[in-house]
Amino acid sequence: MSGPTALAHVTRMLEAAGCVAAADEARELLRAARGDGDLHEMVSRRAAGEPLAWITGSVRFCGIELHVTPGVYVPRWQSEPLARRAAELLPPTGVAVDVCTGAGNVALVMRGARPGARVLGTESDPLAASCARHNGIEVYEGELVEPLPGELEASVDVMTGVLPYVPTEMLHFLPRDVLRFEPRRALDGGTGGLDVLATMVAQSPRWVRPGGWLLLEAGEDQVAGLRELFAASGFGSNVVLRDGDGDPRGVCGQLGRRHLRA
Repeated sequence: MSGPTALAHVTRMLEAAGCVAAADEARELLRAARGDGDLHEMVSRRAAGEPLAWITGSVRFCGIELHVTPGVYVPRWQSEPLARRAAELLPPTGVAVDVCTGAGNVALVMRGARPGARVLGTESDPLAASCARHNGIEVYEGELVEPLPGELEASVDVMTGVLPYVPTEMLHFLPRDVLRFEPRRALDGGTGGLDVLATMVAQSPRWVRPGGWLLLEAGEDQVAGLRELFAASGFGSNVVLRDGDGDPRGVCGQLGRRHLRA
């Protein structure tokens, strides 16, 4: 089965399963399928709610196509402005660290914009770490900044993180497919959604150089609290990051040059 007939057929199946962008997803599945049997299996997986990127093996982020392994958190378009802003702030030969790098999408954007810089990631999930390495990212395995080599202390120009920030008490409001398939540890930000973010902000001044930058994603309900955390840790000059829809999606802050590290 191929051509317009196949596209129409797969689109109808995905529409029946409740996929919002059924026609676009049908095109991706048709491109990725190696035959009718393969296509049938892929459509069935998608109709069951499995993330499209897991099925096709890739996703586009800031115009970059990157590999995504099943079981790894799928990069969202809402994170693209953070990645682009981080790339703008990174000096041509600077150092950047992407915490909880996942598939390595934010790190890839920074590296693509600044090929002369050193860009690395940290990741606690071995499956995600392997996926990021497949995408060419240097990864240190461990929680948040814990695995970073000591040589990087006070020398990081840009530190980024798309960390879990969905409040535990709000997880049940997420789409059923997200809860069923995607890793909970990539979503659950604790009570109020700030637990992991607060830890990250408190630990970052050890690594970010004075005058360097910290960019963290957050939900609209967490942004105000996150800005307060930034200011308390020396990132007094901070602004709200917004996604492509104009919604608050994180905070970008510069570490004060006189900030004293504990």
